[in-house]
Parts: sequence; C-alpha cells; structure tokens
Amino acid sequence: MANENLESKRWLIAGAAVVMQLCLGTVYAWSVFKKPLMGMHHWGETETQLTFMILMGVLGCAAAFGGTLVDKKGPKFVATIGGILFGIGTLIAGYADQIGNIYLLYLGFGVIAALGNGFGYVTPIATLIRWFPDKRGLVTGLAVMGFGLGAFFMGQIAPPMIAGFKTVDAAGTVTSSGVANTFYIWGIIFLVLVTGAAQLFKNPPAGWLPAGFKPAASSVSAADSLNFGQAVKTPQWWMLWAMLFLNVSAGLGLISQLSPLAQDLYKPMVDPSLAGDAVVKKLAWAGGLAVAITAIFNGLGRLFWAKISDNIGRKAVFATMFLTQAILYVLIGMGIVSNFWLFVIIGCYLLACYGGGFATMPAFAADNFGPGYIGKVYGFMLTAWACAGIAGPLVFAKFKSEALFIAAALLAVGLVISIVFTGTKGKKA
Repeated sequence: MANENLESKRWLIAGAAVVMQLCLGTVYAWSVFKKPLMGMHHWGETETQLTFMILMGVLGCAAAFGGTLVDKKGPKFVATIGGILFGIGTLIAGYADQIGNIYLLYLGFGVIAALGNGFGYVTPIATLIRWFPDKRGLVTGLAVMGFGLGAFFMGQIAPPMIAGFKTVDAAGTVTSSGVANTFYIWGIIFLVLVTGAAQLFKNPPAGWLPAGFKPAASSVSAADSLNFGQAVKTPQWWMLWAMLFLNVSAGLGLISQLSPLAQDLYKPMVDPSLAGDAVVKKLAWAGGLAVAITAIFNGLGRLFWAKISDNIGRKAVFATMFLTQAILYVLIGMGIVSNFWLFVIIGCYLLACYGGGFATMPAFAADNFGPGYIGKVYGFMLTAWACAGIAGPLVFAKFKSEALFIAAALLAVGLVISIVFTGTKGKKA
C-alpha cells in the first residue's frame, strides 16, 4: 500500500512540474515583446535584445546555484523562492515599460525574473530524476516539455493582449505599447501558479525504487554516484557541458530572432492593398504565429527525443540532432528556404532538437554520474545554458548574414564530441 501511495505521489509531482515549467517557459516568447518595446521607446535592436541575453545568462547561473540548494534545502524551498522571484521580476518588467526605463527592464526581467526562473527550472528535473529511475528520459522530457510549450501559449496570448492594451491619444501618438499591462497580469499569474505547484515537491524516501524496477548495468547507481567535485574532474562532464552549450547556442540564437525572421519572409505575402498599421499588425500576427507553432515542437521535441533516448541511447540522439540541424542551418543560410511556411516547418524541427537537448541531457548526466548528487552535478552543467544565452543571441544580433553558418559550425563541433564520447562507471571506475 505504501508503494502504491508513492507511485501516485510521484505522478502528482510530475503534473506539478509540468504546470511550473509551462509558466517558466513563457520567457521563450520574448521576441513578441521586443518590437513593441523598440517602437514605443525607440530602443535599438541590440540594446533591447540585451534583456534576453541577460535573462538567459542569469537563468543558467541561477539553475546551477539552485541545483546546489535543491540537494541541501529540498525542492519545495527552492521552487517556492523561484516562483516568488519570477512573478515579482515580471511585475517589475511591466513597470519598466510603463516608465520607459530599459535599465529597470534589465533588472526586473533580465535578473530578478531570471533568478526565479533558474531556481524553478532545475528543481523539477532534479526531483523527478530521483522519483523516476525507471523512466528517466521520459519523465524529464515530460517536465521540460512544459517549458518549451510555455512559449506557445504566450506567443498566442501576448500579441492580442499587447494590442488590446495599446493606447493612442487624440494626436495619434502611442502613449502605451500595452506591454506593461500584459506583464502585470502575467506576473500575478506566475506568482500564483508557480508558487502553488512548488508546494507539492518533495524528494522520495532514501533508497526507494519503483516496484519491480532493477537499474540497468550501464547506469551509475545511487550508491556509486559521483559528487560534483568528482564529476567535474572527469572529461565526460566537460564533454556533456560542451554538447549542451553548442546545441543551446544555435537554438537560442534562432529563438531570439524567430519573430523578425518570420516577418521578413511573410512580407511578400501581405496583401498589397494594406498599408501602415494594417501591415504592421499583419506582420506581427505572422511573427507571433511562427513563435507559437515552433514552440509546440520545442515542447513536443523534448518529450520525443527524451523518450527515444531511453530506447537508442543518449549519445545516438545527440549525434542525430547535431547532424540534421547543421544541414538545415546551412540550407537556410544559403537562402534556399525563402518561403514563410517552409521556414516555419524547418523551425519546428530545429526547435524540437533544441528542446530535445534540454530533455535528454539530465538523463545523460544521471546515467554517467548517478542520481545521488544530480541537483548540483546537472545544475552546474546548466552554466552552459548561461553562456549560450549570451553567445547565441549575440551572434544572431551582430552577424546576421553569417549567423546561420556560424550556428551550423557549432553544431558540427557538437557532432564530433558526441561521436567520441564514452561513458563513466561511477565511483568504481
């Protein structure tokens, strides 16, 4: 009976993890806020994009520190702090738009919300790896699928909200972009849902295993787990770090420019009889649609690739993703992909691979270093996300014409690393 109760409890925790990650993943819809902010305040492209770069950098570092806290303080504590910070940071971002202060936007959305996001992101992963040793790839894929799908909902909901809250005075001057009120509403939602889901998180009893489950011989057991100090001294830890960095750099670069790229390709399809604000709205719709559709596959790809990795292995999954992505980035860079809908289809696959890397890596790390200290071991691996959050968007903002080829080159390096990777055997090695 006790084991049946724990079986039900672990699936309840998995459900709470999905809700939390759906909220946290809305940051991937940043590109739908960027143009309204630029238009309202006349901020530059790189200046505005810096918000997203700061956010991703802080998020990765916060996830690393949060992983350490999960091991020491428990998942409920860390996730609750994460929900509070994420909600407050989003509210501050709304006020930053209201008063037109980009530095406050950096602080609110780029730092405070990012800290909360990082704490919230790593907690479900570290917790579910311990609850689901029998479905390690599947369950981490399920959790981070929510993170990928969060951008879908924000991509659909935010544009009409921004447009609905937009105000224009009698002279035709825009006095409010609508972003502030949108951030205010979502900030409150995040405070309620993320902190609420956090109350369900708890680690399983020491030594607990699902009924009938026997760990695979190729995986490192809890007893043989390497702590962070031991893991970081192995070449395998750094190889996994590099693989995550390279995959995320390419994906985040694309995400940071997804809406503008889609709008540029949609321009020839706009009715020539339209002009002015009507054209702007049509292009904004196209950008939001591209963000929303690809976000679905960012989420579904996490579940798909993580589940496949349970069957064919984590190494094979990464090699496949690196190879296919590199080819597609080259094709886009060569101008072969010039149709809006074809771009969206390819974007769906690229973001599925981007999300798949996030979903597969926690299980990859746990296979090689064990679940005992996975909060800190994998948490610090997410510093790769922080570095990629700066590198990827910066490349796409600064080197627009060459960015796609640079992304392909990074992925090619990742392919080589994934091919030569060999696993660890834990403390017994």
